[in-house]
Amino acid sequence: MDAKTTIGRFVRKLREQKQLTQDQLATRTGITYQYLSGLENGRENFSIDVLEALAGALSVPFAQLVAAAFAPEPSASTLTANSKYFRPQVPLPPGMKLSHVEAAINATQSIVSGINANLLTAGAKALPAYIQGNNFSGLVSNMLCDALNDHSSYKHNSHQAYPDLINAAAKVAGKPAGLEIKSTIQIGKGGESHNGHSGWHLIACFQIEEKTGNIRFIHLMFAVLNGHNHAEPDWTYVGSKVNAETGSRRTETYNTTLIGTTKLRDGSVFLDPDAIDFKRWRQQRRGATPPYSIFAK
Repeated sequence: MDAKTTIGRFVRKLREQKQLTQDQLATRTGITYQYLSGLENGRENFSIDVLEALAGALSVPFAQLVAAAFAPEPSASTLTANSKYFRPQVPLPPGMKLSHVEAAINATQSIVSGINANLLTAGAKALPAYIQGNNFSGLVSNMLCDALNDHSSYKHNSHQAYPDLINAAAKVAGKPAGLEIKSTIQIGKGGESHNGHSGWHLIACFQIEEKTGNIRFIHLMFAVLNGHNHAEPDWTYVGSKVNAETGSRRTETYNTTLIGTTKLRDGSVFLDPDAIDFKRWRQQRRGATPPYSIFAK
């Protein structure tokens, strides 16, 4: 499809979304509806001035209109995880299955893709442009948490802030099994928490596609971590820092120790070998390397 057809069809799509007739849009743009009809069908050539006038009449920034017109449709590979990258030998929380994890990450990727498709179709930017940094990672965490609620026996914990999900049918030390979830774009990073509690944790690493804003999970790690009050803690207290520029105070934070991070890395249940080179990652354990570890020989 040539450029004028691609842009023409996208102009028609925006016009229909905004419930404008060809005559209404043509009047706003200062062209005839016959010319607009030919433009939308790829029959008419158009200048930058005409395109800028159309963008203004449609209340869409010119650059975004062009970018959105050529934004690629999400392919199946961006919505579904490669099954070959799962490592079935890795222990999972009680009642959790590999199929649950796969369905959840596929659902999360699909949701983000759907949001971005709607934004780009409307001539807006992709989602990461509006929600940046830790806030976007937090959003992905919430989506993944919700997807696991929908696709596994782990359900939202409505009784307390920690953990994110609980499985009432599975007991650990007499209590329902729990799972805390965090997402990050920092490859190889361990855990970060506002509480540093004991229990099962999932750290999900993802990449953001530059053109579409879609996400792709590349590394998921499960591990049982010892809380910061444990005799052998897997968390270290980072503190509550003040931003020198804004004066805002960061929430109380704990990071995993190298032992805690190694536990998570040992529990890599999903790893994309094309995106991750783990061979030089540091390791520290209290015991032997478990047979399911990515570092096991």
